[in-house]
Amino acid sequence: MCGIVGYKGKRQVKNILLEGLKALEYRGYDSSGIAFKNDKEIQVIKSVGKISNLEEKLEKEKLIKCDMGIAHTRWATHGGPNEVNAHPHTSGKVTLVHNGIIENAHELKERLIEDGVEFKSETDTEVACALINSYYDNDMVKAINKACKDIVGSYAFAIMVEGDDKIYGVRKDSPLILGVGEDDLFLASDIAAIIDYTDKYILLDELEIVEISSDGYAITKNGRSVDKKVLTADLSSEARDKCGYDHFMLKEIMEEPVVLKKTLDPYIEDLDKLIDVSKYEEIHIVACGSAYYAGMIGKSLLEEKAGIRVVCDVASEYRYKKIIYDRKTLVILISQSGETADTIAAMRKAKEEKIDTLAIVNVKGSTIARESDMQVFIEAGPEIAVATTKAYILQVAIISLMAYKAAIKKGLEKDKNILKDFDILPRMLKEVLDRREEYLEIANEIYNKEDIFFIGRKIDYSICMEGSLKLKEVSYIHSEAYQAGELKHGTISLIEDDMPVFGILTDKDVREKTISNIEEVKSRGAKIIVITNEACNKYDLEVVVPKISDYCQAVLVVPVLQLIAYEVAKTRGCDIDKPKNLAKSVTVE
Repeated sequence: MCGIVGYKGKRQVKNILLEGLKALEYRGYDSSGIAFKNDKEIQVIKSVGKISNLEEKLEKEKLIKCDMGIAHTRWATHGGPNEVNAHPHTSGKVTLVHNGIIENAHELKERLIEDGVEFKSETDTEVACALINSYYDNDMVKAINKACKDIVGSYAFAIMVEGDDKIYGVRKDSPLILGVGEDDLFLASDIAAIIDYTDKYILLDELEIVEISSDGYAITKNGRSVDKKVLTADLSSEARDKCGYDHFMLKEIMEEPVVLKKTLDPYIEDLDKLIDVSKYEEIHIVACGSAYYAGMIGKSLLEEKAGIRVVCDVASEYRYKKIIYDRKTLVILISQSGETADTIAAMRKAKEEKIDTLAIVNVKGSTIARESDMQVFIEAGPEIAVATTKAYILQVAIISLMAYKAAIKKGLEKDKNILKDFDILPRMLKEVLDRREEYLEIANEIYNKEDIFFIGRKIDYSICMEGSLKLKEVSYIHSEAYQAGELKHGTISLIEDDMPVFGILTDKDVREKTISNIEEVKSRGAKIIVITNEACNKYDLEVVVPKISDYCQAVLVVPVLQLIAYEVAKTRGCDIDKPKNLAKSVTVE
């Protein structure tokens, strides 16, 4: 959530900060702002809404000459999305931008008010700014260290101060990197913000303070110098281009076969390379949002195929629950960014109990990747659209392959030819994606509805959960996923004439049971849309995907629902890549 860019160097500061903000806009777009600094003054300019609004405002302003600045794009937490609450914030001599949440902001604010500090905004960020300023006495590193001892919560700060020709950065539980160019230096919450200028970067660890000056950079922790390795990013600026597609979401859906092949090929060539989970008696899958729904598919396969007991939990609940680890347990964390705050907390909870942790993650240098005991990396590349598509598909594919390997190891799966299904899966997925006209036809039938249901049983219900989320995320249509047999226990009362109901039919063991539930809603006037791997030929609309192994089937069904959601949102004129109130990387609780 939210994005930070900082720059010091000889290039045009405004352009670098603006381009960086645009690259991070998927992380938040309620408001944005920039602070420019020279040896005489700090100039702050802020705007509500998208980065384009800030860009227009900057064109009208007379900007100071400078060689440094910090910028921020916001997803509102404390305080509404208005110009007063937008970052940067200034208190006394200190100006800063902030990602994260200060949990004890109210307590700190009361203390600062008693000391005579006046606040303009509703934000926890201004509290942090005032706190640092209260400790500042011509030694910013010392002031930051003192403030960090007082602050409870998560943060990444980029800071400038009057009378000091430096930019400072510090982080705790929220990502921040130092970009290293030939003649200039950058701060950013994501490498995507600076990749046009450098692919060299340093990952700042918890409570490390970086000072950026004309002479270079220095990193310290608790007053001691820290030597850090300069890394090289495996990311091109072209990866952030739409490549002729109308939206990033569509581009990323259409990339699924390519990234799927890239992710699976090493394990298809040598399955021993994939981590073996068969030795564990119980597995906890912990994630948020779409990653959680990917975990639900993993739960179905690990239990049914590999005979391993699996608990699938939302990270924001898991981190606060009393967990009884009474078996040989593995905790699997699933996160695209590797910076999801609740998932990080759940991982640390497990590690405190000496429980093995395994991360399925897309970003190799992320917190979850670095702190987990074992890692399986998906090869999604950058995902710019807020609604995840290709990363979700890879999460499902990897955990499905892990279930297959575990079943083989335990002697519960005799068919060793299933690996061939994983091998042909990318090609089959491309065939499914190429049938966009079918999905547009469905979208045209439902785009003007305001309530939609998805129903299925067992693994099909897990598919329903993701299909429903994708539709509501990008089209703003109210949709719900239900276990097919549960509708008649109350919710079927909501069914009205012509209300769309998606029925997912891929699990042969419960196919006829689900069809009975579909008939129940059909008899009450619902418009039935079936996604299946075996034709029914008796409902309003039907999509038949190729039949494949149970381990692989979900990977051919969910992209159909992704494209239907995309086409519905496009027809409704929604902002598909940046849905309202959402941000890509949820780095706050």
